[in-house]
Amino acid sequence: MDRAARIARFREADLYVVITEQFCAGRSALEVLDSVLDAGVRLVQFREKNLDDAEAYCRCAAFRERTRAAGALLIVDDRVDLALAVDADGVHLGQTDLPTTVARHIAPDLIIGASTHDLDEALDAQQAGADYINIGPIFSTQTKSGPAGAVGPGMIEIIAPHLRVPFTCMGGIKIENIHEVLSRGARHIAVVTAVTSAPDVRAAALELRDAIARGRRD
Repeated sequence: MDRAARIARFREADLYVVITEQFCAGRSALEVLDSVLDAGVRLVQFREKNLDDAEAYCRCAAFRERTRAAGALLIVDDRVDLALAVDADGVHLGQTDLPTTVARHIAPDLIIGASTHDLDEALDAQQAGADYINIGPIFSTQTKSGPAGAVGPGMIEIIAPHLRVPFTCMGGIKIENIHEVLSRGARHIAVVTAVTSAPDVRAAALELRDAIARGRRD
């Protein structure tokens, strides 16, 4: 699949589930992934920061096998090399990771996402060629932190009008506060524990997807 096709499918996605085994409530990441895919989620991120290369490759390759079978996009956190090694659909880069321009040179067909915390970072990432921008962390979260903590849902209204590419929102988003981002124009919602730590992963993903669908209609 080429980059244009991947971007088109990204735009169609609703819920973006980021999976780290540490936050899977004692279950394996693959078990959670299977439930997420069964709920119809078609955008998944493999996010494991503390594995050696061999183990990261094996686990990510298993993610690739399952996401490909389900017709879902697989994004790899931080690692362009790992994304290429497993034939993932994209890579998500933080402010201290490989520059977007360099990643694009190495991997021209990958979707490249960029984490941003304010307007300047978002505009810089867009100018550098990011295919999507992540705004966050919106609310306080234990899984991800920005340089000044939570940026608040109001940051969406500051950044979004200036973007020509899709954006995701992430950080502490739960079913009880998702309306605060949807009402500000967010349409691609990224979550970790709201799904991966839920007692019923499939049900949690379905509930969030339904909320996003309602938000898109309003």
